Amino acid sequence: MFIQTESTPNPATLKFLPGQSVLEAGTADFPSADTAGASPLATRIFAVEGVAGVFLGNDFVTVTKADGVEWDHIKPAILGAVMEHFQSGQPVMAGDATPASGHAEHTGENGEIVGQIKELLDTRVRPAVAQDGGDITFHGFERGIVYLHMQGACAGCPSSTLTLKMGIENLLRHYIPEVVEVRPVAA
Repeated sequence: MFIQTESTPNPATLKFLPGQSVLEAGTADFPSADTAGASPLATRIFAVEGVAGVFLGNDFVTVTKADGVEWDHIKPAILGAVMEHFQSGQPVMAGDATPASGHAEHTGENGEIVGQIKELLDTRVRPAVAQDGGDITFHGFERGIVYLHMQGACAGCPSSTLTLKMGIENLLRHYIPEVVEVRPVAA
């Protein structure tokens, strides 16, 4: 098994590409070892000292390192953990744990606008941020403000604010006049 790695715009995060499917659908974000119980893969990666976060996508694993830790010191151990997991035959997600779809349900008077926002996020935004090892999930729309949660490499990335304001906000405002602002939310 050959696992490729790619840098991301976030210097604290690396993208690992195992060359096979990681999750069939959705994403799974584990911002700490305490949250990784639903995933044998994430648990195995957190066993590497210096790992601060794990994010699983369709065909990639994004790992965030702790401050003060060098990639040269932990990258080989992470590669080993990913390889061991896929060779073990264990599932990526345990039992009936299901990854997030990235969609919050929204009905009511803004239902049509929310549908348009989700469509643009799914077709234009999420594929682009997945290339960088992250994801963006919709959390709400209220009084012209779209609330989004950034995950994986996007969380804590120095350019995430610029991505939200200059990229996503401008895109949504262009296609949906009711959108006046995009704001990040914490998980």
